[in-house]
Amino acid sequence: MHPAFSILFFTTLAGAAQGLVVALALAALFGLELAPGFQRDALAVAEVLLVAGLAASFMHLGRKMRAWRAVLMWRTSWMSREVIVLPAFIALVAAWWLALRFGAGGPWSWLLPLLLVAGALALWYCTAMIYACLRFIEEWAHPLTVLNFTLIGLSSGLVLACAMAAAAGEARFVQLFGPWALAVTLGAWAARVQALRRNAGLRHRSSLQSATGIRSERLVQKSMGMSAGAFNTREFFHGASLLALRNVRLGFLLLAFALPSLLLVGGIATAAAWPWLLAVLVQAPGLLAERWFFFAQARHPQNLYYQVVS
Repeated sequence: MHPAFSILFFTTLAGAAQGLVVALALAALFGLELAPGFQRDALAVAEVLLVAGLAASFMHLGRKMRAWRAVLMWRTSWMSREVIVLPAFIALVAAWWLALRFGAGGPWSWLLPLLLVAGALALWYCTAMIYACLRFIEEWAHPLTVLNFTLIGLSSGLVLACAMAAAAGEARFVQLFGPWALAVTLGAWAARVQALRRNAGLRHRSSLQSATGIRSERLVQKSMGMSAGAFNTREFFHGASLLALRNVRLGFLLLAFALPSLLLVGGIATAAAWPWLLAVLVQAPGLLAERWFFFAQARHPQNLYYQVVS
């Protein structure tokens, strides 16, 4: 598949924002006392990331003025459900920021964080199911897709939350959520490696024989399918070599998981802010590379026909 950078930015930015909000919500539900200024600043960062991700997703639309129609198929389409859940989640984040800004207490102090945790989980599930429900793309059609979207988003959000807390002097937050950030990052690493192993061992159901109905064991395709580029060749081919794919895979495993994990260990051991801040900077390009590889590794069955483009 051809990775669209608008979707890469949307899924990585929104996932990190969801993880950041979940960390803040859990801190509130656990009764952890945090400076109101820190909470508001962190929620503002999450809101900016969510809105930036939403804006990036619009760049992927052909006719942007018709974007509202995406909600109409909510009964059957996971994308329609995501389009409904995302603005609702953005509104809840804004509502919590306003509640903190104007000192609203009572049930709001636990109801909004609880709704935000549920909303983040629902949004991760809807986003992942857009791809996991496509049975003909076997690299995606597996529960590991949902697990990876959730764990990677939660990992990036926890790392960002701890980095902001360390920079703001919220030592108790880092002490509580720092080990969890490390554990979730290691869990995301393990789940992503498991998905890579599964996809590497796939034996695809579709073949030239099943596509053409010709049952000969030795079947060679002579037609290139297209003599020039078309929608099919642009959207379902990434154009990268096998060497480039291997380098991207190694790069995102190193930047998104391995190096951040080492930095998190240093941050937990030293209680310094710089390992957390450096972990955010290192992990960000790794997350984009991971999401690029997620799309590039998927093999659409139509590529059996459109094999070569002159």
